[in-house]
Amino acid sequence: MESSSKNKAYWRKNLQYLGILLGIWFITSYLCSVVFVEQLDKIRIGGCPLGFYFAQQASIWIFVELIFVYAWLMNRLEKRYSQRENGEDTEQT
Repeated sequence: MESSSKNKAYWRKNLQYLGILLGIWFITSYLCSVVFVEQLDKIRIGGCPLGFYFAQQASIWIFVELIFVYAWLMNRLEKRYSQRENGEDTEQT
């Protein structure tokens, strides 16, 4: 029974991470690149409109960075729950 509750807590945290990271990806890839492109085009970075930059470069870079952040978060989560299974109930954040 205790293992089942640990698994549920693990997957709840995993889905929480996924929801947050996918939300960030949605905001940067869809909202900034499509919906708010006209407002962002009024801002220029290096002579290039910001909306165009998001559509062409930034959303891709942010997606790649989110992959690395997810891997880092999951490594931390795996360590936390593997320690609990081995009998070490130290809380890490």
